[in-house]
Amino acid sequence: MQIITLNLNGIRAAAKKGFLSWLVEQSADIVCVQELKAQMPDLVEDMLEPNGYHGYFHCAEQKGYSGVGIYSRIQPDRVIEGVGIAEIDAEGRFLQVTYGQLSIISLYLPSGSSGEHRQAAKFFFMEKFFPILKTLKDSGQEIILCGDWNIAHQEIDLKNWRANQKNSGFLPEERMWLSKVLDEVGFIDVFRLLNNEPDQYTWWSNRGQAWANNVGWRIDYQIATPGIASKARKVSIYKTERFSDHAPLIIDYNHTI
Repeated sequence: MQIITLNLNGIRAAAKKGFLSWLVEQSADIVCVQELKAQMPDLVEDMLEPNGYHGYFHCAEQKGYSGVGIYSRIQPDRVIEGVGIAEIDAEGRFLQVTYGQLSIISLYLPSGSSGEHRQAAKFFFMEKFFPILKTLKDSGQEIILCGDWNIAHQEIDLKNWRANQKNSGFLPEERMWLSKVLDEVGFIDVFRLLNNEPDQYTWWSNRGQAWANNVGWRIDYQIATPGIASKARKVSIYKTERFSDHAPLIIDYNHTI
């Protein structure tokens, strides 16, 4: 089972850069996408049902903003849009598909970088989502949460960590929260299970020469329950082509849906 997660920074922009044609060439069973920046009427046929995939989406109410989706080669048993909290669900940040005892979630945490009001929204999300994570962990299902968490967990996870300790995405409160997700709730950062190398990033600022110099952040994750995490066999970050300011995170699991 291969799972890909990618923040598209706009599905229409990513499509123009070749994302959809790349997608159908992959061997992925499931592709989780975030930041659609589109409503359902904006999605043309190739976006809704790429060749070989079923598409599921949870769009934000605000036009051109947020939204998550999941492409799956197999129809899931169940699809769940949102977490049941109006302020969060209005921004289209959670989509879950279930296959028997396995659930895959496309998740997009708010970014707090545009101002104090958005950082407050991020903290609100974190507070409300933590008990949901506990419920998911205790559900008896295997869970893989794929997506842009907008938090670099450790110093190894961004190039300029010293200069970013007071910036959204690397605030002590954010990092501590993610540590609690892993250490207290019991989820696993699957990428770090197999790769502890430095300079492994999934997002690069469009300013300066960040991409060219690999001055990036690792903020896109597949975070899973221990059972399915232990079946991870291969991890990679795809950088041959660029569809977004993020890169696809690809993980292969020794598991069949």
